[in-house]
Amino acid sequence: MRLTRFTDYSLRVLIYLGLQDDRLVTIRKISDSYNISRNHLMKVVSLLTRMGYLTAQRGPGGGIRLSRKPHEICLADVIRDTEEDLVMVECFDKDGHCVITPACKLQHIISEALDAYISVLESYTLQDLIDPASELTRLLKIQRQAA
Repeated sequence: MRLTRFTDYSLRVLIYLGLQDDRLVTIRKISDSYNISRNHLMKVVSLLTRMGYLTAQRGPGGGIRLSRKPHEICLADVIRDTEEDLVMVECFDKDGHCVITPACKLQHIISEALDAYISVLESYTLQDLIDPASELTRLLKIQRQAA
């Protein structure tokens, strides 16, 4: 299975914001840190905000931040919410036309594998991706706030 770039960018945005100690961050800052398109990130951030993962504040001094704590954001939920579908083979698609679907065992096997994949993701949260964060903050050039 291959995740879309949209999901990849969604996870990157969440990781970046999870390292921010609840500070507001601009899309430009995230874009520059990952060296990815600001236009793509605007679409990602818009969806993540509508889905309740992020809070956005407009205007001067505005930006985005996580709307929940990192330990409350399940990776499986993010992937289910950002992937258009998890159709891995044609027989999963209601509009599929594979002639062997009625007798094929592949659908069951792939379905079982997909269930296992999602099950593993359900056991991890954003917190697992950012803790410990020292190497991530260095690579992304994030300045941590003094406690």
